[in-house]
Amino acid sequence: MVKQQTTVDWLLLGGLIALWSSSFIFIEISLKSFSPIGIVALRILLGALVLGAVLLYKKLKLPTDWQSWGVLLIFGTFGTMLPFYLISVGQQSITSGMTGLLMAVMPLATMVLAHYFVPEESLNRYKLIGFAMGITGVAIVLFPTISASDNATVGILIVLMASLSYGLNSVLVRRLPSFEPIVAGAGTLIISSMIVVPIWLIQDVPWQQSYEQGALWSLIWLGIGPTGIATVVYFVIIGRAGPTFLANINYVIPVLAYFAGALLLSEVIEWSGVAALVLIISGVAVTRYVPKL
Repeated sequence: MVKQQTTVDWLLLGGLIALWSSSFIFIEISLKSFSPIGIVALRILLGALVLGAVLLYKKLKLPTDWQSWGVLLIFGTFGTMLPFYLISVGQQSITSGMTGLLMAVMPLATMVLAHYFVPEESLNRYKLIGFAMGITGVAIVLFPTISASDNATVGILIVLMASLSYGLNSVLVRRLPSFEPIVAGAGTLIISSMIVVPIWLIQDVPWQQSYEQGALWSLIWLGIGPTGIATVVYFVIIGRAGPTFLANINYVIPVLAYFAGALLLSEVIEWSGVAALVLIISGVAVTRYVPKL
């Protein structure tokens, strides 16, 4: 039965799109004072505090067995720590808009990985055509940087690795044991923070550093909003309207992220970027086409 979306569902979706599409801008500002590992550590820690508060409010409990925490660690590695870190490292050499554009590849990466690891998710000609369109879009982005021997090439490849990590996490979610959604989100952020925060404290010795106020506030909001609050909204939308409705964000977030960077950070909009954006998103749309029998 197809769920009917309400005005509240659309408002929640719009809020989630705004939170996630703006995250690349706040990462860009945070990089002025914080290292990539520092951004990841504080972002995850603050997000864990938000999810922990939700757990207390809903009177939910975290798992107590080692197996469950092992599964949450896997989710935390491929769905949180690794992609967060790769995105922050990549944005040191490419713009926030370009990062948002490249994240549009994630559904394509998920599709290919699912073909090999999820029995009911086999490839068909429409998925292959869509994938080819997406890869062409990536090539359009890569070609100018490779031709110019630009450091941005490394940044692009690193962000593409983040997209691949998100895709792998999406496949693992289908294969590994499931949890109460809010419990899974909170547990993932909590165990991730327990790993990455000590690494940050040892590597950066943050109490000996000075930070720009703008970078500090950007990072605080990045942890509370696009990480903590967005995770809660994500699960609320799944529960209210279903994953198919949520999938609409794959078409909107890259566009908003690309042009928001130009509007708010004066990043240059290039024809190659626009062309790549159109190709990748169109490719994602083609992969979702279901032929009539």
